[in-house]
Amino acid sequence: MMSAVRLRRSLPAPSLPVFFALQALDVLTTMIGLHAGAAEASVFVGRLMQFGPLQALLIAKVFALILVAAAISFKRARVIVFLNYWFAAIVTWNLFTIMSTLLSQRA
Repeated sequence: MMSAVRLRRSLPAPSLPVFFALQALDVLTTMIGLHAGAAEASVFVGRLMQFGPLQALLIAKVFALILVAAAISFKRARVIVFLNYWFAAIVTWNLFTIMSTLLSQRA
């Protein structure tokens, strides 16, 4: 009989280089999207925009770094894996938004 542990899917190893690359891509794609005319979808970052787009994004990245630092200090590697998936989805969303914004401007 298989144990529950064997049936459990293993998660990929947490990757800090992937995390930092995704943070840079998030800032880059968000700035390109804003420049193209898209609006910020995040309420949190949207409210920080009063300080300026780049400043708002950098403040948000500080919070992301705090989450990763907490995950490392509490030995919760799954949080880093989750954040990597989350930010990969955000970057994908940003790219979709950039493309749809640019295509709608052509029409």
